[in-house]
Amino acid sequence: MRPVLLVIAHGSRDPRHAATVHALTRRVRARRPGLRVATAFLDFNAPSVPAVLAALHADGVREVVALPLLLTRAFHAKADIPSALAEATSRLPGLSVRRAEVLGPSPLLVAALERRLAEAGLGLTPADRATTGVVLASAGSTDPEAIAAIAETAREWRRTGWCAVRPAFASAALPRTEDAVRALRAEGVRRIAVAPYVLAPGRLPDRIAAGAADADLLAPVLGPAPEVATLLLHRYDEALAADLPALSA
Repeated sequence: MRPVLLVIAHGSRDPRHAATVHALTRRVRARRPGLRVATAFLDFNAPSVPAVLAALHADGVREVVALPLLLTRAFHAKADIPSALAEATSRLPGLSVRRAEVLGPSPLLVAALERRLAEAGLGLTPADRATTGVVLASAGSTDPEAIAAIAETAREWRRTGWCAVRPAFASAALPRTEDAVRALRAEGVRRIAVAPYVLAPGRLPDRIAAGAADADLLAPVLGPAPEVATLLLHRYDEALAADLPALSA
């Protein structure tokens, strides 16, 4: 039996968040029939990480790959998830849990961003790219590593031919989405698109949407994009291939 894939999402009071997470995990199951995929949330939504691991253990599962449904390595990836996993496994004899890497950075995420821009009506030809500035709008973080990862993603994406790609943040860091839009407009950029670098709807994505009011186009969140589902499976496979110690009781 292959290890179970446990997708760990942040959680939100907004019901759209959990619905989007479940839509993504359904797509993952469809892409790899036979792989058992479970979902847990850190906060606001059920089931919790300890509850899911306990249920899997009771069902005879002894190997799990825990995958943070996060785009950067910030506090949740560095502290919350490891703590929840360690606490749960300490009480479940024989259960081995490997931790997969967070989703970003990855070319697959850039491909998903471009998919969402195209779905919102933006052309992706060289001429379109040369006249369009993109605001890469993330939720934000106080973690310097996470902020640097967003900035690097913006720089790499800019090299594919866009007039400009600027990072922006809904909280905890600057600039805000509206500030990045305003700066591009002041520089004479002809067309401005906002690409939310977030996985599911919620309070901070809504803040990004409000900040995009003066842009020409706002893309949807990444959600259950095919590229994101593929990336989850890549991270699962990488965790199995890596020769790293697993958490166990």
